[in-house]
Amino acid sequence: MLSLSITHHDGIARSGQVTTAHGTFDTPAFMTVGTLGAPKGVTPLQVTEHGGQVLLMNAFHLAWRPGEGLVQEMGGLHRFCGWNGPILTDSGGFQIFSLPGLRKITDEGALFASAVDGSQRLFSPESVVDISLALAPDMAMVLDECPPYPCEPAVLTSAVDRSIRWAERSIKHAQARPEANRHTNFFGIVQGGFKESERQRSLDATAALPFAGLALGGFCVGETIEDTHRGITYTAPRMPAERPRYLMGMGTPVDILLAVAHGVDMFDCTLPTRNGRNGLAFTSRGTLRIKNAKHARDDAPLDPSCGCYTCRNFSRGFLRHLLLAREMNAAILTSLHNLAFYFHLMQGIREAIKNKALAAFTASFMAQWNSGSDTE
Repeated sequence: MLSLSITHHDGIARSGQVTTAHGTFDTPAFMTVGTLGAPKGVTPLQVTEHGGQVLLMNAFHLAWRPGEGLVQEMGGLHRFCGWNGPILTDSGGFQIFSLPGLRKITDEGALFASAVDGSQRLFSPESVVDISLALAPDMAMVLDECPPYPCEPAVLTSAVDRSIRWAERSIKHAQARPEANRHTNFFGIVQGGFKESERQRSLDATAALPFAGLALGGFCVGETIEDTHRGITYTAPRMPAERPRYLMGMGTPVDILLAVAHGVDMFDCTLPTRNGRNGLAFTSRGTLRIKNAKHARDDAPLDPSCGCYTCRNFSRGFLRHLLLAREMNAAILTSLHNLAFYFHLMQGIREAIKNKALAAFTASFMAQWNSGSDTE
């Protein structure tokens, strides 16, 4: 079973370790997104060599292709994907928000049409648990309803009510299948939009259930960054201290620093690899757009402060050449650097918490981060 050990505090911020059947990872942790079983543009070995400890995959997408039955037949996600460390799977709750034209929601679940072949499949709280158990990750999210922003108060209340009912059904179904549980630990998801009373109601009901961890969902749905940060700062410190706290699907380095300061332990985001594929690099002095003409003859690495494989061996000028020539190595090398940047940031955060210096670390990071962005 999953266990959380908190070893250091700095105010509300905390650091420690989460232990699973497939190893231990340090918190606060950034989980590399590998939606269909692999990170885009980099290998699992490159992830581990640069400091990554956890992969996030998506049970919703894997259920469509290749299908959870095939993955189970092949020995589960770890064996199928060649990743021996901890794995967390998402459930499809965000797809309820992001794919409105391909689904119909009822209390029973969400009926989706496949974007691949048009076939239909019902994702219910029970079927998502079954899919997760077949995939056999270490951590699995249950099904929830992620409401849009903005939405009418009645729509928000209905989504919270449904997410609570679905969470209760998920736990009940998982407990009815103890023979299949093995090492998979389920996380509940706190919704509530940007209304504190609904967040609190969702948190109270979800925390009352025996989930191994709790997640903050419902962000990055069209709201302002100010609303996002208010939602995090209100909810995160109120989540149970004895269980891992996970902020789903975000964020920027600024988002992560704010959330860590309010007690969040786990993060994931597609930004490092998605931006890498599009020629945008994260550096200690802000973001850098490689295709900008000023980098054509630039012999410097993406980030002189970085020791990743890309920065040790390749110049901005060469990477710009690869990007403009549409060579796949441009995306690979920049994505690898971006992941290394995130892993290094998390390592610095953990060390700062250990030394009770998170505020000073954040101030120093932000002063540099705002000093040299060239994304125009």
